[in-house]
Amino acid sequence: MEKVAIVGASLAGLAAVRALRRQSFTGEIVVVGAERHRPYDRPPLSKDFLTGAVTAADLALSPDDEDLGADWRLGVTATGFDPHNRAVHLDSGEVLRADGVVIATGARARPIDHIGVHTLRTLDDAIVLRDALKQSGRLVVIGAGFIGAEVASSARKLGWDVTVVESLPTPLSGSLGTEMGEVVARLHGDHGVRLLTGLPVSGLTGTDQIEAVELADGTRLPADLVVAGIGAIPNVEWLAGAGGLAAATSVPGVVATGDVTGSQHWTFALENPAAVVATLLGTEPPAAKAPYFWSDQYGVMIQFAGHRAPGDTVRIVEGDPEQRSFLAVYERDGQPSAVLGLDQPKLFTRWRRQLRSAPQEA
Repeated sequence: MEKVAIVGASLAGLAAVRALRRQSFTGEIVVVGAERHRPYDRPPLSKDFLTGAVTAADLALSPDDEDLGADWRLGVTATGFDPHNRAVHLDSGEVLRADGVVIATGARARPIDHIGVHTLRTLDDAIVLRDALKQSGRLVVIGAGFIGAEVASSARKLGWDVTVVESLPTPLSGSLGTEMGEVVARLHGDHGVRLLTGLPVSGLTGTDQIEAVELADGTRLPADLVVAGIGAIPNVEWLAGAGGLAAATSVPGVVATGDVTGSQHWTFALENPAAVVATLLGTEPPAAKAPYFWSDQYGVMIQFAGHRAPGDTVRIVEGDPEQRSFLAVYERDGQPSAVLGLDQPKLFTRWRRQLRSAPQEA
């Protein structure tokens, strides 16, 4: 293999470049990225970047002196793919051919098409939202997942009157389960943010600017700004001619990693590229690790690792949920399956290490 094309220049793309070099690939690497920015760290976008605690320069993932010997083509979008010839069609008109292709095009925020409604996925999204938050007012966040909760936390810190609307009965129940999702959701109320659950949005009003969010029960929430945090859409449209992501990656020499595969966690985008690059090069992949993610809301560090499944029991092993400082262990058949920590970083790290020592799902 003499040439590898990586389509996607965010964290997963950068991690794939590093993995190739670490696994002794000395050939040509071309990285194509739709964004104009070099790889940057996304987690701070909804937190310290919005509040002004960090700048765009602070988000850089690759130091200036890191020489990976890659050809970075930024601001260029892939428009089509021929997997059998490993040929990537670009919007510049160029056809990029390689011996191996890493698909790492990520995902984009699911939008709500209405004036005054923001989403947050990219640095450019965050710059626009940060500017909008410079004047305080009434903010409605649609969706109480991690992005929505973090935006609500940041906006509250900036002095906004914040309401969070969630269509599900319990926020974060998919990730944390109902019991722990309810505990974490209480952080909103602790900090003066109104949380409305089990209420789908029925409409938005305002012609020249957003005026209100309307809920299915008839509630009308006046708003000066709305942020939608309602999930992500994998960027796979360019693979339509190849039969989609699964069909494309069934061809030898083509692999996928990062958010485009459906995972939305930073550590997966950081760690999984080493495994797919090993597949590409025919070398031994590293051992799979327990999934891990974290969030920072209202100054509380939330950390989770492992594989939670319906039916798992939850046991508090340290601290008190009512104090928003505790460590909970999920168990299945008497064995730990996952761990959740709120402001318990040292103990969490110890339990996460135990999970890592156990065999993990691929």
